[in-house]
Amino acid sequence: MTAETPGLDKIIIVGAGPSGLLLALLLAKQGIAVQVVESTSGLDTQPRATHYAAPAVDELVRAGVYKDVQEKGFQPAGASWRKLDGTVLGALDNTILGDGPERIVCLPLDKLGQILHDHLKKQSTARIEWRHKVVDIGQDASKAWVEVETPEGQKRLEADYIVGCDGANSQIRRSLFGQSFPGWTWDEQIVATNMYYDFKKYGYDDANFFIHPEHWYMAARISKHGLWRVSYGELPGLTREQLSDRLPFKFEAMLPGNPKPGQYKLANFSPYRIHQRLAEKMRVGRFLLAADAAHLCNPFGGLGLTGGIVDVGGLFDCLVGIHEGKADESILDKYSEIRSQKYKEFIDPLSSSNIRRLFDQDPDEALQKDEFLKLCKKAEMDIDFSREMQMGIKAIKYDFTQEYTK
Repeated sequence: MTAETPGLDKIIIVGAGPSGLLLALLLAKQGIAVQVVESTSGLDTQPRATHYAAPAVDELVRAGVYKDVQEKGFQPAGASWRKLDGTVLGALDNTILGDGPERIVCLPLDKLGQILHDHLKKQSTARIEWRHKVVDIGQDASKAWVEVETPEGQKRLEADYIVGCDGANSQIRRSLFGQSFPGWTWDEQIVATNMYYDFKKYGYDDANFFIHPEHWYMAARISKHGLWRVSYGELPGLTREQLSDRLPFKFEAMLPGNPKPGQYKLANFSPYRIHQRLAEKMRVGRFLLAADAAHLCNPFGGLGLTGGIVDVGGLFDCLVGIHEGKADESILDKYSEIRSQKYKEFIDPLSSSNIRRLFDQDPDEALQKDEFLKLCKKAEMDIDFSREMQMGIKAIKYDFTQEYTK
């Protein structure tokens, strides 16, 4: 690409997770050559995040994969906030949004990755390089490059721009900023489990959030076939083995019916720490960051997943604007500035309040003191207000085409 001749020759995307594959698919469909490099030997099979709110669904529609996501996943009917005994304090009815892309859709992230991979394989301008580990980076006025270790030895790959979509431990971010990743880590220990248990028998919704100082948790259906995600808070400082040993006690204390081992089937157990962090910048010259490589938040409310996909959509618009000569490269500074601002103003505070709501208040006083729960009660009586409240998440979006200069 030159100043006189617009058009990107190639984009390198580091990371073959869903955010990287989605960006690659969007760009490839515009005829832009894309090379995805991934340090592992195949797609990540861990289920991880599951829920995509309307702003993320918009990008799945643009990429042409929404129909597949609908078919393999499902649209939750509603969400509720409850006391530990199941008493509903507030609820939102998702069905009032219809069956279209305004409504949240649920599909484990590994299943989305497979869908995106299958679509990307059909694009002649895209290719994925497995077992390509980035070990160094560089750039000059005309190009950027990564040094990668491969089974055949080390080599250099060059492109007009390189995008780090390589997750929370991003090598691209570390190469740009060292260990700096401003923000903080929660004291609270999270344990995520996938399990089979009949929550519906107890009248529970597709997503349920339980407010309790000790046994706070979320239970959400994540498949059409009875698989549920149960994520709960635990004591800090315990080993994985100790957390595993305590799981039967926690389930019996938390879950409806107080089940004992043998009354549920555990499919997955994954303790992890949670963070609220934002990279210093999302652009450094010809290097860009998106999704978890750029920012992290706790998973309650799905804002990390949705926000990351919205990053991808915004960055796609910026790169296409450059490719088509409708914008100069300064639009990438706008991308960094505005996506960082959206994290600070919406994703960070909203996700933080979502998790604090569960453990940092008295459940018997929550309905009188928690403004969000008061809004939920209002939404139960006012469909128009409920729709407006649920669509408020679209505030994390930004239309970068308005930054086009031609």
